[in-house]
Amino acid sequence: MAKCLAVLHSQPFPWQTNPNHEEGSESVSFVSDIFNVASYFVDRHLLEGRGGNTAIECGDQQVSYHKLWEQVNRVGNALRALGVRIEERVAILLPDSPEFLYAFFGAMKIGAVAVPLNTYLQAPDYEYLLNDTRARILFVHAALLPLVTATPRDQLTYLEKLVVVDGEGCEYLNFDRLAESSSAQLQSALTSKDDAALWLYSSGSTGAAKACIHLHHDMVVCSALYAKGILGINERDRCYSVARLFFAYGLGNAGYFPLSCGATTILDPKRPDAAGIYANIERYRPTLLFSVPSNYATLLCYRRERGNDFDLSSVRHAISAGESLPAALFERFKERFGIEILDSLGSTETLQMVIANRPGEVRPGSSGKIIPGYEARLVDDRGRDVAQGEIGTLLIKGDSTCAGYWNRHEKTKETFEGHWFRTGDKYYQDHDGYFWYAGRADDLFKVNGRWLSPAEVESALVAHPAVQEAAVIAREDQNKLTKPAAYVVVKRDRLPDEELVRALQDWVTERLGAYKRPRWIRFLPELPKTATGKLQRFKLRELQAQETDNP
Repeated sequence: MAKCLAVLHSQPFPWQTNPNHEEGSESVSFVSDIFNVASYFVDRHLLEGRGGNTAIECGDQQVSYHKLWEQVNRVGNALRALGVRIEERVAILLPDSPEFLYAFFGAMKIGAVAVPLNTYLQAPDYEYLLNDTRARILFVHAALLPLVTATPRDQLTYLEKLVVVDGEGCEYLNFDRLAESSSAQLQSALTSKDDAALWLYSSGSTGAAKACIHLHHDMVVCSALYAKGILGINERDRCYSVARLFFAYGLGNAGYFPLSCGATTILDPKRPDAAGIYANIERYRPTLLFSVPSNYATLLCYRRERGNDFDLSSVRHAISAGESLPAALFERFKERFGIEILDSLGSTETLQMVIANRPGEVRPGSSGKIIPGYEARLVDDRGRDVAQGEIGTLLIKGDSTCAGYWNRHEKTKETFEGHWFRTGDKYYQDHDGYFWYAGRADDLFKVNGRWLSPAEVESALVAHPAVQEAAVIAREDQNKLTKPAAYVVVKRDRLPDEELVRALQDWVTERLGAYKRPRWIRFLPELPKTATGKLQRFKLRELQAQETDNP
């Protein structure tokens, strides 16, 4: 341990020299120009006496902060031995596991750029992503390896080496052996706080995925402003995220948020389902539970066959993001478990949350208030600020916003206006400062000359006791007039029939008015979503077009 600390003390730790720095009061102002994010999230804990604390729990594994530091160093040294240089991309195609975090921080510690990839895609998607990143090295789990090798190697223009986790006996480099043969001593590269540290691909809810370029200081900003500023995360917390690590939301929840303060992250490599999520909560007793609205709806529909309800008493905060949380889901979850879900808004471009409900100040159905440290504007189509209560396009200003999109010059110019990021979300703000979601910019449509927000109709539908989820899009009637069409997933104990269609139409009419009543309702077994749980409304439009062509 003495040798480890000697190595650590020889490295730059910018936060140590800040005279105004106090425990629990981190802000980005103390991040100096020379800054490496792995030093902050990994190395620092040994200096501050947390080396023996548990950083990761995964199955029966318990990884201490000292072991995390050691494995990150070994992976960084292994990458250097494979010829990886500063600024080069390193692709990571791994489930939620300790190896993900070893590879992620190991790459950034040597100044390379970590690029987590969605583990739920298909072979053509990986061909595109690997060529787009130009990564020469890919960390991949053995279970996902066939999806990569399905593409002939000559079509993967840049890929040179595959490092396989749980791939004993395969022809490629073995992760464990590569790490074990590498030194556990590694000094952080002298990167700048404004060097690229990671790329994250947008979820593709509105089309093709784009790589957002994030810098070494961005994760520190999010940890300080949201995880510590809003959630009050601390060393005693245990974080469990249903959203996966490859997703910007999950990367904070289960990755750098707990590592920002010496807390514990709970990882499960299996694809989450209701039974597994409840089992993990009862086994690992998390204090912070992160999920998305569709998953909270699924959890509410799942019950034990016999005995008491699931025990969520360890959870001090449940957090939701990815999409707007309907007030009805909030109320049902609170009634059943006594826990208020803190809905919030973030994006891949901002890395984590920018608007959030605060503990004890929740307004059900809203995304919350702007997080201190960020700024927000609502503007009309000419860029002018709208009046309070009017719907406008949301613009966000904050220091965690990405530097732009990789290789998408025109899209970058369209989306980033100086310091401001144009989210594409439509919101209005009430007199108390709460933001209310109205839909994406291309989701809103006019009915009888009045704007209709799909989110409002969806929230009304979800409030019906028969409905689990709902999505609303525009459709033209026989007179070419635009009316709302709803796609509904019902609960398991309800029969989707014409009687329920009429009941749902009457339900919306009574609550929102006749012009917001869905003219058509179609029942689906599930709604089309990205792997991160976001509704793919464009796929519903495609489905509708097929139905129109083939009535």
